[in-house]
Amino acid sequence: MKLSVIILNYNVQYFLEQCILSVQRSLKIIDSEIIIIDNNSPDDSCTMVKTKFPEITLIENKENVGFSKANNQAVKIAKGEYVCILNPDTAVAEDTFVKALFYAESISDLGVLGIYLMDGTGAYLPESKRNLPTPKASLLKLFGSGKSYYANHITPEGKGQVAVLVGAFMLLERKVYNEVNGFDEDYFMYGEDIDFSYKITKAGYKNHYLGDISILHYKGESTMKNAEYLDRFYGAMEIFYKKHFKTNFLFNSLVRVGLFIAKNSRNKTIQSQSIDSQEDKTIYVLTENLMLLKNISETHSSKIKTTSKTIFSDEIITNSHIIFDVDYMSYSQIFMVMKKLANQGNTFRICPPSCSFLLGSDQSDQKGSVQVF
Repeated sequence: MKLSVIILNYNVQYFLEQCILSVQRSLKIIDSEIIIIDNNSPDDSCTMVKTKFPEITLIENKENVGFSKANNQAVKIAKGEYVCILNPDTAVAEDTFVKALFYAESISDLGVLGIYLMDGTGAYLPESKRNLPTPKASLLKLFGSGKSYYANHITPEGKGQVAVLVGAFMLLERKVYNEVNGFDEDYFMYGEDIDFSYKITKAGYKNHYLGDISILHYKGESTMKNAEYLDRFYGAMEIFYKKHFKTNFLFNSLVRVGLFIAKNSRNKTIQSQSIDSQEDKTIYVLTENLMLLKNISETHSSKIKTTSKTIFSDEIITNSHIIFDVDYMSYSQIFMVMKKLANQGNTFRICPPSCSFLLGSDQSDQKGSVQVF
């Protein structure tokens, strides 16, 4: 078997369903498997998987064991030559895995392969490729200068060797994963992708970024960015430094001060944010499904316009709410449009194939939108 796609889920039933559907499309011509591991979700995620995707391997944990331990569980039963660690709040394009595997097999001593991640607004996520967060680089970032933190020597659409990739999408050979003993289980959630990337480079492999493959990452749907999240995130960074860098009292004190400032600044930002209303936007619906159009019309008071794909080449669209039906437009086409229309006041929703709900996210650090018809 060529590829095992491993999706760790927690309490995001509808995002998981879209993720699975998009992955299945992308795996059509690849000898592969999908493994879902659920960390004791309180919603109907497991019921949904067993009902709608009975052919998929499902591991149901009876408690939330965290990111590292759960993914390690899944890799132990994986059969693929390659494994892909994938977040449930993602959607991949129809050619994602074909292109990723082709590139992976062209690189000798490949460690992890990462790709271009965009958020629900179509904006590029700079954490798609990062430099090693050395104590100096991290302290500078904590105090407001992040130039040396991200891998800016490669453009978002470029390709090349990088130090650190994000755990939302990590493709690598299963033997490499096992050689470094997988994710470090001292991390419950956050920081484990940095540690994993670093362990792999220390083992002599090269991590690569490929920017001409784009996927959607709603970012943060598996957890709200609350005080508990902040404690875990910044606590994970402390674990990383203690494991991999020589520290002293002065450095530890500076890190604690920096983490305190960053944590409190982040918390204030989160508390002050709100999702903008769609009521003042023109709503464009791209579908041939009359029932979906009827459902959307009944739940939106703003003016709705049905249109075709050609509108995106013929017009400049700003301050609009755009609803895509994947049965009408492919994920590849949708991602291209979202990237083109990002940062122009537009918001986006997607109706996955043969589904009766819309998904979207207007801010990458807050819980997104699920509208069920």
